[in-house]
Amino acid sequence: MIIAQIQHIPIVMDVLKVLVTGFLAFILAFVFTPILTNILYKYKIGIKIKKNSVSGDKLTYVSQLHKDKEGTPTMGGILIWITVVILIFSSHYIFPIIAQWVDTDFISRLDFLRRSQTWLPLFALISAGILGLFDDWMSVKGIGKNKGGGMRFAMRFGWLILIAILGAWWFYYKLNWNIIHIPAVGNFEIGFWYMPLFVFVILFAAISSNETDGLDGLNGGIMLIAFSSFTLISFFQNRMDIAAFCAAISGALLAFLWFNIYPARFFMGDTGAIALGATLGVVALITNSVIALFIIVFIYIIESGSVAIQLTSKKIFKKKVFLAAPIHHHFEALGWPETKVTMRAWIFTVVTAMIGVIIAVLGMGK
Repeated sequence: MIIAQIQHIPIVMDVLKVLVTGFLAFILAFVFTPILTNILYKYKIGIKIKKNSVSGDKLTYVSQLHKDKEGTPTMGGILIWITVVILIFSSHYIFPIIAQWVDTDFISRLDFLRRSQTWLPLFALISAGILGLFDDWMSVKGIGKNKGGGMRFAMRFGWLILIAILGAWWFYYKLNWNIIHIPAVGNFEIGFWYMPLFVFVILFAAISSNETDGLDGLNGGIMLIAFSSFTLISFFQNRMDIAAFCAAISGALLAFLWFNIYPARFFMGDTGAIALGATLGVVALITNSVIALFIIVFIYIIESGSVAIQLTSKKIFKKKVFLAAPIHHHFEALGWPETKVTMRAWIFTVVTAMIGVIIAVLGMGK
């Protein structure tokens, strides 16, 4: 009787949908982890510590600081997006059948595969995940024109642009969406300029995520905070399918972090970093929270900015601004323990995420 009454309280059902989805993703990912790690260790799918930067210069600090990580399995990001893919399709095709068996309406309400809300984020997660998977595989096997293997930046960048353009086309032509929201100000139609904005946001999030993924647990923790933030934003927007989608990624990330915190049992790899970054960008765009995105992951601006400053300074002035870039390696080179850098980055992101969520929610408008 009580359960039947609860099932007729909309807000309770929405909260349960988000929480249960996140919990199921955590359990699934946790169960899958031993299987994945055994495969990665068995086939020796481990990282190779880079000796040279993208500009060809010898990496003095990074190669020395991380030499003990050589051989640690990579491609751990598969755990996250495979878990979400299995869960989202199960919620749509299997959960309704289970609901009929147990004669309850709640299980069928867990379905969060929706054309209007989660198709595009799911496309970004899978397509960018596969792109990163190929890059990781090439790096591990030493395939490619890059020294040490892996896709050349131009090729990886090109594929990311293609994925972003496809998403922008879907938004602009299929959904007729060309609006950007400025919190507490309002919505502004920007016409065709929405497409280059879409591409820029996806590239920013994907590349910055990839650059930040350099320490045990660093990017995983930042992504967990970011997707948890967009779970809240989506919930307050009454977009429960996106909220459940973000909760699923958060749950899978939580299980991933259990094994990725220092000393990491495996690394996220490009298949995780690029996929999660691109998906985060799409979620921000579909919830019309681009401004909030840049506040929530402000640390990405700092990380990518440090790389841009370093490369520009070395190119023009032949001098380094930082001991190493991205900036988390600079702090390592200064003598900070890896765990201190990671924890302080998490704390910083928690603060910016709180500010971002508050601005997004209070500035939502009608």
